[in-house]
Amino acid sequence: MPSTETPQEPPQLPDDVGLLSPAAAGSAVAAVTGDAAVLQAMLTAEAALVRAQVELGLAPGSAADAVTAAATRHDLGGFDLRSLARRARSGGNPVIPLVADLTAAVAAADPDAAAYVHRGATSQDIMDTALMLVAATALDLTLADLDRTATALARLATEHRDTVMPGRTLTQHAVPTTFGLKAAGWRSLVLDARARLAATRAALPAQLGGAAGTLAAFHAYAEADGAAPDPELGLRLLAAYARQTGLAEPALPWHALRTPVADLGAALAFSSGALGKIAADVLTLSRTEIGELGEGSGGGSSAMPHKANPVRATLIAATARQVPALACVLFGSLVAEDERPAGAWHAEWQPLREALRLVGGAARDAAELTEGLRVHPHRMRTNLDQTDGLIVTEHLAAAFGALIGRGQAKKALSRASVRALEQGRGLDQALAAQPELAGLLTEHRMRELTDPARYLGSSGALVDRALREAP
Repeated sequence: MPSTETPQEPPQLPDDVGLLSPAAAGSAVAAVTGDAAVLQAMLTAEAALVRAQVELGLAPGSAADAVTAAATRHDLGGFDLRSLARRARSGGNPVIPLVADLTAAVAAADPDAAAYVHRGATSQDIMDTALMLVAATALDLTLADLDRTATALARLATEHRDTVMPGRTLTQHAVPTTFGLKAAGWRSLVLDARARLAATRAALPAQLGGAAGTLAAFHAYAEADGAAPDPELGLRLLAAYARQTGLAEPALPWHALRTPVADLGAALAFSSGALGKIAADVLTLSRTEIGELGEGSGGGSSAMPHKANPVRATLIAATARQVPALACVLFGSLVAEDERPAGAWHAEWQPLREALRLVGGAARDAAELTEGLRVHPHRMRTNLDQTDGLIVTEHLAAAFGALIGRGQAKKALSRASVRALEQGRGLDQALAAQPELAGLLTEHRMRELTDPARYLGSSGALVDRALREAP
């Protein structure tokens, strides 16, 4: 027999608080991308639409006042996020139930104004505009943290312009470099990320097209209210709407032309990688056996009291591995069929928000990491000496090559290097035992050629030039 038990409501669990996303948890960007912030952005988009119609004489000022008042209550009173989320399933997006609730809220204060809620718009107009508003706020915060990071890196590059350290290629010591040049390179990436995000932020567009991107409903309502036909009405309304939202005016409705979202995804993915490069270097150089860098306040371990883990760098590295995958979803949504797509548009919402959160959290962590980074020049010097002079064989090759020919010099140095490694000898001893090289250079000249600090090329000049680049 069928059960007669009443189905139980699912348990009321807390909202997502970032338990599995420490990279974003507690950041300012996490706060401005939460469900309440998205709801407020949708309400802002709805109110801006009425104000734009008032601007063109398509709605009375009292309607804009009533809708704006209902949409800007600080406690979001009357709008139940859980209810909206559940009711969104029936129509596939949260705008549909929100319009019903907003209309009821406006009608309670001004019945005549309720007719102007969402008039002429489609759900995607409001949702796209709202997500662009959320992105704008998130990017403003992220850009501020990137500025902090760039400032901290400029200080590090200046202080350590001539601090010598091993350059590493393919995990091995290569030739000497400076920590100042490394920090200047990190800053250059941060500035590149900032430039991309700033350009994307400035171009974030409003969305307004009506049911199929023609703005036809706005014409219909205007003519029903007695206005003469005006083929430019939609263009003027789109411009007014952009002004009211503070977003850029698009050339066309972009319901199925997802360039703005793809561009945002690309800028976020690049930024995560740029910050990820810093994290990767810090993680490598803070290894116990290298010890050239350390986080200012490392994290602890649940089992090992002695550990001070590079947590900020770890979280940034985690972000750099996630955001490109999220951006792939956004790029995939460029393949949006018809005038409004089924699925492609819907697939963007959560990946876009998560990418904004992760990059915002990574920018916060990068600022904290670089402002507190500890540099250990003595460990850099110790590590330079680990190969007993082999790190400057390129310098020696140039000097010996001028005396006996480049090819012969390279072969002789290779043999000497192998002997030094196999016998655990210093390079100077191995060179002295190499007949074709012995006695060619004075002891003083050999000391100059084997000093890592004397083989830095244009590193100082490169640092100086990089620091002249301003955000």
